[in-house]
Amino acid sequence: MTNQLKTINTYRPNQLYNADTFEILPCLKDNSIDLIICDGPYGVTDNNWDKVGGIQEFNLNLIKIFSEKLRVGGALYLFGKPDCIDFINYRPFLKLQSKIVWYQPSRLAQGRRNYTNNYDIICYFIKGDKPKTYNLDDIRVSQLVELEHRLRCERVPSVKHGQYGKTKFNNQGKNPGDVWGDIKQLTYKSKELVNRKALNTIQKPECLMERLVKASSNEGDLVLDPFAGVGTVPVVCKRLERNFIGIEQNSDFVKIAQQRINTV
Repeated sequence: MTNQLKTINTYRPNQLYNADTFEILPCLKDNSIDLIICDGPYGVTDNNWDKVGGIQEFNLNLIKIFSEKLRVGGALYLFGKPDCIDFINYRPFLKLQSKIVWYQPSRLAQGRRNYTNNYDIICYFIKGDKPKTYNLDDIRVSQLVELEHRLRCERVPSVKHGQYGKTKFNNQGKNPGDVWGDIKQLTYKSKELVNRKALNTIQKPECLMERLVKASSNEGDLVLDPFAGVGTVPVVCKRLERNFIGIEQNSDFVKIAQQRINTV
């Protein structure tokens, strides 16, 4: 670990670090990261890695650290449950652009005294006033309305001559919006699932991480995954020709992640 910490100030791209993320993060160069995808503790399970005390304070501490490491205009995607950033003042550090709802209607509805939670939150932050990268054309999804209906709406005078006149039908698709129900969570039958231990709590679908990477980074950019798990973000980064730094404390997961990266 000592040798790793000595070299990380001038980071070696495409490196996985088997370490506690809070040991590595302070050693990263400030203003050097283009994108951070943080799928860390949620504070809702009995797993040792998920026991963080107050999740809001935990996330605020991460946001403070990330704000120093991101370039101006860089993006952070922070995964969590609906209350993951409630009652904390993140505004001095990063600007919250939106809360993306990752909707999972297939989750078992087992609530008996309340409505079952069927979604996770992905908090989309940027450093500064506007994102330096947002590649909409790379993440467009299929239109859900008929073309004729859309064209008819565009001919309405308030649209044609008003402030929304540039809102035209795009043959490549539309903005995915802030509710994502088109990307399903992994199941026991998913081909990309590495093992059952990683299901749901550890491993996210590659297509989900791919959307984030494509939207908020370009080829050659540096992406940080501070809780790399079994390496989904590094795998996606390598495939999309982004550089990455991955940090994971579980040595078994690091081995799995490295194997996945090597096969790309």
